[in-house]
Amino acid sequence: MTVTAFASDTEKRFAFARQVADAVLFEGYVLYPYRASAAKNRLRWQFGVLVPPAWGAACEEHDFQHTECLMEPKAGATLSVEVRFLRARRRTVQRARPDGGFETVPELRLDDRVLVPWDEGDEERVEVVASVDELIGDGVTHPFRRPAREDTEPVLDASGKTIGRLVRTCEEISGTLRLSARELDGPYRTLRLTAVVENTSGWTPPAGRAADRDAALPHSLVASHLLMALSAGSFLSMTDPPEWAKGAVAACRNLHTWPVLAGEPGSADLVLSSPIILEDHPAIAPESPGALYDATEIDEILALRTAALTDEEKREARGTDERAAAVIDLADSMPAEVLERLHGAVRSLREVTGPGPGPGPVASAGGFPDEYGVQRPDTPWWDPASDTGFDPEQDRVVVEGRSVGKGSRVELRPGLRHTDAQDIFLRGRTAKVEAVLHDVDGLVHLAVTVEGDPGADIRREQGRFLYFQPDEITPLEDDV
Repeated sequence: MTVTAFASDTEKRFAFARQVADAVLFEGYVLYPYRASAAKNRLRWQFGVLVPPAWGAACEEHDFQHTECLMEPKAGATLSVEVRFLRARRRTVQRARPDGGFETVPELRLDDRVLVPWDEGDEERVEVVASVDELIGDGVTHPFRRPAREDTEPVLDASGKTIGRLVRTCEEISGTLRLSARELDGPYRTLRLTAVVENTSGWTPPAGRAADRDAALPHSLVASHLLMALSAGSFLSMTDPPEWAKGAVAACRNLHTWPVLAGEPGSADLVLSSPIILEDHPAIAPESPGALYDATEIDEILALRTAALTDEEKREARGTDERAAAVIDLADSMPAEVLERLHGAVRSLREVTGPGPGPGPVASAGGFPDEYGVQRPDTPWWDPASDTGFDPEQDRVVVEGRSVGKGSRVELRPGLRHTDAQDIFLRGRTAKVEAVLHDVDGLVHLAVTVEGDPGADIRREQGRFLYFQPDEITPLEDDV
């Protein structure tokens, strides 16, 4: 394969993996409701931030990522590596003065948006191609630098008149990518690949002032991650390695990042090393209509909530930056059929082969097959009519020798077996039992309201109770 052909093939593979890598790159970039003034947008850049060493020494953030994984390259194989990260670009809003100059302002109002100061994210890439043989021993060291720069963009009103401008400033950043490989002992030609990305910026916090994360961010590599591709050969899964490689995989060190197989399912020649832990061959859900940027996003909820923003809120969101504006436009223009498909999809079904049913429906102990050949039981797994023997308001359960039912006073004693933090906060509080419930697994649950809770009456009206199992309460009185 020629170098040109190899580069073209690698770009195609990287392009496929970037669909997922972009989600990593922009995870939490701008959070719903997509306005710069929103409280949760005041602390951004949460994942894969490689800060300047001087700042990292003063805080708990890191100035490097260390990736190790196993690969089985073929003779003459070449490794292509792409470091991707965001560079914080600080935007200032200025208004035009009558004398032809400009003054910095907190906002600039246009008909369709409200422009405000904001830190934008500029995508950067660092590309390195090296033969696997070059990586053995000391390996390859590739320093990179991005100089400081300042750009201005005029702001025009509806008539085309200049009413202000946006000033975007980028600070200098520098870093280093180190690649090396070591052959492991054993019958197979397996190499441990090490890839280290470092922020080498010489920026230091201003003397005499407390360290400020906002001041360090323009000198940081944000959402940093790696794509690595072999021209010939394969990587081993770090999540599900073959039996013979489990010991070598366990010996790999991965700090502030985790490598997974990427690209088309079934392939093993591409790795994504991400600050967010992913499964092998991660993919964007086909139902997703586009990037929504919000961390741990749920597309349906975000789309509905975004569409429900007021016109003024949408104007401010559109003025936050182009990506936020695109989310607003996406939510406003989403067809009903696209929104409907966001409601959910089943992905865990798999084909089961076996003897097909004979002619006509034949009953078995399990019931009848449906039109797809799936065996259906004679009765539903749950039938309201079968619950006529239960009455939550009259049923009682014996706890510590006492009968407990609606109206009983109990002390809450949640344990660690099936308890969340909110339940633990209620430990020792007294409560009133509102109902005794039975689930389909035969377990008993006590619906309670906490004594002294000013919202207890509302909970009763709405039927929104707290639930504890019998071994999580102590009866305070026996009101049989």
